[in-house]
Amino acid sequence: MQLLRFTLRVARSESDLRAACAVRSASYGHHLPELRGAFAEPDELDWHADTAVFVAYDKETDEAIGTARLSTNARQPVQIERSAPLPDVIGKRLVAEVTRLSVLPGNDDPRVKLALMKATYLYSLANQVHWMVIGARSDSLVRQYRRLGFTELLGEGVSVPLAHAGNLPHRVLGFDVTSAERNWHASQHPFYEFMVGTYHPDIQLFSGAVAKPAPARERLKLAA
Repeated sequence: MQLLRFTLRVARSESDLRAACAVRSASYGHHLPELRGAFAEPDELDWHADTAVFVAYDKETDEAIGTARLSTNARQPVQIERSAPLPDVIGKRLVAEVTRLSVLPGNDDPRVKLALMKATYLYSLANQVHWMVIGARSDSLVRQYRRLGFTELLGEGVSVPLAHAGNLPHRVLGFDVTSAERNWHASQHPFYEFMVGTYHPDIQLFSGAVAKPAPARERLKLAA
């Protein structure tokens, strides 16, 4: 067992979603100021039944310091498919897309991002997701995801503009959830112990029912 300096859970309220948005806005806006306002509010996908938003909170300050969003293609294609059709071997499976992965600028704990990736992995595994997909805008991000076991799906170094990411060019990577533990173990991967071999009680993915607020369109009706 290993305790962390933060807790990480699935968003259970509008307050949690807004805390996640505050991190998104600060993180993305730090590099791309034009996205600061756009990411400051929950969007339609945040309310979707096939979406889980993860939020990490600092234990000392209770401030949100990291977030990630995971959406599956159980009812509709994932966003990345609007810009880059997935290979058949992936597209015909249950797929989850990781988006809005962000850590609060100035945070000095490298385990926040790794814990968010562990959360998306465990949640996907529990929900029988076969593949996770993600878009990476920079070479450094591609290297980080490749270290975890992601592979490029469109060809080495090929980038495409993603409509849901401001039409900025991204490389599209995929991760085989079902074989990840076997692959990590076989390669003696340095993240194996953290991702699989260690129990983190502060990562709370299934502690009680997730009570999402009403979708934005319904809340607007109620306010009318």
